[in-house]
Amino acid sequence: MCEPEGPCVVLGSTQPEEQADPVRAGDRGVALARRRTGGGAVLVDVVDPVWIDLWLPADDPLASPDLGRSFDWLGETWVTALDALGLRGLSSRRGGVVRTEWSGLVCFAGSGRGEVFDADGRKVVGLAQRRTRFGSWFQSACLVHWDPSLLLDTLSLSEPQRARARRELATVATGVGDLGGAAMSGVAGHAAVSAALLESLP
Repeated sequence: MCEPEGPCVVLGSTQPEEQADPVRAGDRGVALARRRTGGGAVLVDVVDPVWIDLWLPADDPLASPDLGRSFDWLGETWVTALDALGLRGLSSRRGGVVRTEWSGLVCFAGSGRGEVFDADGRKVVGLAQRRTRFGSWFQSACLVHWDPSLLLDTLSLSEPQRARARRELATVATGVGDLGGAAMSGVAGHAAVSAALLESLP
């Protein structure tokens, strides 16, 4: 269970450092860090998103040699967990990675196998994986609310680019608090989602 102490933009493992603006981030009280899995930047804070890492040994029955299919069990587990909280109509994506103009910069702007989406095609849970001969380390982030503004404010973009990104990314994702209202927001929502996922693990 990953519990940040404050707002932080986490860059993907291969994302150029130049894509983040440390001065703008510092002015907004946002730290910068890097994770060991790929993808674009993610903004994390104390209760948003719900960030859970899972380790699967290479000899586990759930382990798949197929990198794409290896996400399937985790995506379905997230769907089961969120369904138990009354969040209906979610599904775990099948198919390959779908990149967009913004996905190299912002993680939730793209689509990957196993990731969870609502009926309108908005991403709710993002997944990433780092694999070694010993097993697979999965990172999963379930949004509580989606607002890309602060994340975009910390990135190295021109003001016209930033304005366009705000418009175009406003509807690519959504959070459990956006879908489930006050009961799924803030600390209560974070705790409920964490408990539901742990109870749903195979």
